[in-house]
Amino acid sequence: MRGEARSFAAARKDRVAEVDRWLRDLFRTAASGGRVSLVAVGSLGRGELAPGSDLDLVLLHDGRADVARVADRVWYPVWDSGLGLDHSVRTVEEAVAVAGQDLKAVLGLIQARHVAGDPELTRKAREAVLAGWRADSRRRLGELREAADRRAQASGELAFLLEPDLKDGRGGLRDVQAMQAVAAAWVASAPGPRAREAYEFVLDVRHALHVVTGRAADRLVLQEQDAVAGLLGLLDAEALMRRLAEAGRTIAHAFDATWRTVDRYLSGPVPRGRRPLADGVVEHGGEVVLARGADPRRDPVLVLRAAAAAADSGLPLAPATVSVLAAQSAPMPVPWPDEARDALVSILGAGRAAVPVWEELDQAGVLVKLIPDWERVRHRPQRNPIHRFTVDRHLIEAAADAAGHTREVSRPDLLLIAAFLHDVGKGWPGDHSATGEVVVRDIAARIGLPPRDVEVLATVVRHHLLLPETATRRDLDDPVTIEKVAATVGSREVLELLAALAVADGHATGPAAWNAWKAGLVADLVRRVRSVLAGSPPPKAPTLSAEQAALARHGGGAVRVNRGAVTVVAPDRPGLLWSAAGVLAAHRLVVRSASAASAGSTSVIEFSVVPEYGSPPDPATLEADLRLVLAGRLDIEQRLARRARSMRPPRVPVAPPRVTLVDDASATATVVEVRAHDRPGLLWRIGRAFGACGLDVRAARVETLGAEAVDVFYVVDRAGRPLSDDAQRTQVRDRVLAALR
Repeated sequence: MRGEARSFAAARKDRVAEVDRWLRDLFRTAASGGRVSLVAVGSLGRGELAPGSDLDLVLLHDGRADVARVADRVWYPVWDSGLGLDHSVRTVEEAVAVAGQDLKAVLGLIQARHVAGDPELTRKAREAVLAGWRADSRRRLGELREAADRRAQASGELAFLLEPDLKDGRGGLRDVQAMQAVAAAWVASAPGPRAREAYEFVLDVRHALHVVTGRAADRLVLQEQDAVAGLLGLLDAEALMRRLAEAGRTIAHAFDATWRTVDRYLSGPVPRGRRPLADGVVEHGGEVVLARGADPRRDPVLVLRAAAAAADSGLPLAPATVSVLAAQSAPMPVPWPDEARDALVSILGAGRAAVPVWEELDQAGVLVKLIPDWERVRHRPQRNPIHRFTVDRHLIEAAADAAGHTREVSRPDLLLIAAFLHDVGKGWPGDHSATGEVVVRDIAARIGLPPRDVEVLATVVRHHLLLPETATRRDLDDPVTIEKVAATVGSREVLELLAALAVADGHATGPAAWNAWKAGLVADLVRRVRSVLAGSPPPKAPTLSAEQAALARHGGGAVRVNRGAVTVVAPDRPGLLWSAAGVLAAHRLVVRSASAASAGSTSVIEFSVVPEYGSPPDPATLEADLRLVLAGRLDIEQRLARRARSMRPPRVPVAPPRVTLVDDASATATVVEVRAHDRPGLLWRIGRAFGACGLDVRAARVETLGAEAVDVFYVVDRAGRPLSDDAQRTQVRDRVLAALR
């Protein structure tokens, strides 16, 4: 890897030298005499020319009459070569004036590099631009920060995106260039060695991306990641994205530190007194620092105490303090003393204020020293569109969210620790819930939790997905569902912890993983399980509500739409649920759950739906189409096929579908779980396959995670019984798989 990186850096240097020689030759041919110079800005000016980079050139002159002719004789050969060119022709005074108003221009001229012609002109322009930049730094640095914020808002965070923008993303190349501009204003130091090394790595990734794609590109899309990794000498795309996440977070951390310095400069002098915050920890100059006489070599808990004080006060840890704590802190005794564990819980309990504190400890390598297993999840990417963060940052975000739910549980300390560690198993092969249970037992013992608390924590980590997965993939009206969850959690204490953790985990994952629909299902499941744990009997099979019974007396086909709920009433017949689902799909409604009940010869089906986009369709139109389908006069298959043809195919290969028959999930039906790439009418296609097997769908739970559907169906045969024949079970699996292809 280091050899590959050096070769890319050398290639950029060689390309800059080659372009410089060519431009000098052009310039000698185009211009004779003085009073004109050719200046490189942008990537050429910085000496970072990637294969697809444009040339950014400025022709400076001192009133030369034939400067337009000189410019044409330089620009036209560049255009003829096929290279992109961003060019301007200015006097020194004009260059200084433009730089005073245009942020892009001043950032280029700050790092301008003389290529050919009169070097005195280049020197005068660069020095005048720098002088203006420094003199007007209070206004211009605010402008620079606003531009960085706009970039981050538009392009997201390089470290956490599935397809990051290497240049404009937060933690990308532009942020380092912004830090260099701050340093040019003499307000903060230039980026340090770790940030420069990270910058070089991002440059190498962009260079390799240009080689792979054969064009200028800044966004590292999924289908290019393996090839880019190979060029960089890395094992695969995951190794690449982990290194890139580390680089992006290093740059973002340095960027934040730079702007804290800028903010202090812009806000003027701060009080220099020392305010005690904790034993050995004080506030000084708006930062958390060590008190005089505090010695981390004799006080191993000091590092956590300082971090807790910073999180609790909402103040940053001073960089020099973090360096001292990282270099000099004595090893933490194992098991941890009570004071250390209390400090850990205090940091976690600070919520959002703890996130930058964790980032400081992680960047300094402190977190891995305290919890060695953290290394396995550190910067680990989650190559799934529903996840917003790497594994380690997800855990920190989950803990921050869990701090808002501590009033809902009897053991807030265990909730916070569980949120902080619930995905720690993702650093190991296999099911992360199972491996996480093993790892968290070791960590819990390391931090000094008593044996009973270790068991509770291990149980919560092992089953942290139980509630959301059950709520969205099982029929909550089936008593077996509730009884199994109650038996698994075992106590109200664990149920409370799992319920709060489900919310925090969902919020930290992203909007595709948690919404009002899922929250309602989880809350309903918790209510039912809590009742069973209290000794109440499990719920009985559902009966029709008064409103449903009134609709059932209608006798024919009817549809009622109430926001996200669609009730369908029709004469009972095989395949009614999936036929109705096809109508909903044809009207751009995405089905999230479905259940059916009967009143005599009439069936009532409840769908939970959301529109794909726009407003819900007109109920009268839905009802009309449903009647046509029941009468066999509407070809839903043709309409859905037309919709499918209008959809863009997935940009990258998707995993093959999987169909699983889940045993022991219900006493009254066979549970079939289907995982597949989502597309319009998926529920209808699956239901039609069930119909071909002589089965009826009693209930369905449908969830879409990003572009992946996880659908669960409760099916029975024509006699209303679950499947028991192995040949029939195999036939069902094969028919459903065939319908998904």
